[in-house]
Amino acid sequence: MKVLFFGTSEFAVPVLRALSEEGHEIVAVVTQPDRPAGRGRQRQSSPVKKAAEAEGIPVLQPGTPRGPEFLEAIRAREPGVSVVAAYGEILPGEVLDVARHGSLNVHASLLPELRGAAPVPWAIIRGCTRTGVTIMRMVERLDAGPILYQVPVEMGPDATAGELGEQLAELGASALIEGLSLLEAGKLREVPQDESRATYAPKLSPEIARLDWAKPAEELARWIRGCDPVPGAWTELDGARVKLFRPEALSGVTQAAIDAAPGAVVEADPVGGLIAATGRGLLRSREVQPEGRRRMESAAWIRGRGVRVGDRFR
Repeated sequence: MKVLFFGTSEFAVPVLRALSEEGHEIVAVVTQPDRPAGRGRQRQSSPVKKAAEAEGIPVLQPGTPRGPEFLEAIRAREPGVSVVAAYGEILPGEVLDVARHGSLNVHASLLPELRGAAPVPWAIIRGCTRTGVTIMRMVERLDAGPILYQVPVEMGPDATAGELGEQLAELGASALIEGLSLLEAGKLREVPQDESRATYAPKLSPEIARLDWAKPAEELARWIRGCDPVPGAWTELDGARVKLFRPEALSGVTQAAIDAAPGAVVEADPVGGLIAATGRGLLRSREVQPEGRRRMESAAWIRGRGVRVGDRFR
């Protein structure tokens, strides 16, 4: 089948590759424009653009995916279906309807749960034990179209957003291939979403990712894993930002922890690492990233006198 592919982030790359490997003709890839990134603020291509160029697939990078010029460009490709995976823009109806079989979306949740831009982090932050991928037919409302195919997966207790995202990307790729086979055979049944069960997963900003030490240790650990690797859950120490990673909520509570204010460092062991008090329980962080520095073992930060018992994160 002739496929017009929309995607930008790393999540979309396995989906694009699976389409190519299965012999579908990818008539063009639509991705976000190159943007400044990194410390040098050099313009960088999206992961999807890099993958498309490696395969020799034509790439379109409209500033916005609408307007007569863009419509003419994609209509000229005569796609049989449009596939969207982590593209990062809401597509208007006239774009969704260009392909003969319409537009399908690969979404990293079991819709109608976790509609929106960041379903993977929020699945972890909200303590879900199960998630998955959904292949849906796109409509102009956000992630509200009928469900065509779903694959559930159990979530590991210590998974980070990065790890879960990689797992769901591969799962989404295989689910899409199966869904397209059923579509071509006329065997897909569209199931409307139950609006009463809809929840939302907005984009995670650095402001949202700030840790609230009044929360219980278990909840803070989910925030840290859900923000790993980006944007990174952070706190402040002496006015400077510190990102925390690889958390563990500790069940044993010492008298020092009971007496400590939320955010107070109760252990700074050059070997064992960093432990801080929370609103309920203790939180160990095995890795940190001080402002302006690389990610490192918390024990190494302690040995470098980055933090001491009695300091307090805020």
